[in-house]
Amino acid sequence: MRSLALNRGAADQDYIIEQVVQLFQCRALWSEGRPCLEYDSLEELDRVSEYVRTQFGMDLFDVFFTAVESLPPEE
Repeated sequence: MRSLALNRGAADQDYIIEQVVQLFQCRALWSEGRPCLEYDSLEELDRVSEYVRTQFGMDLFDVFFTAVESLPPEE
């Protein structure tokens, strides 16, 4: 029964964030108590957005306050 609720957008924000972080190469950062998505590429961001839309019926920015691209590591 839980999957039906998830498909109608009734999922808990923390659950969605947990699923996104487990399934994709990204991180959830927290700024002033609000979740921010850190992603590696625009393609990855598109895949995460599509996943959140199709699995939970929500826009990515209904879950995350903002999304930022990862900075390359300093050498």
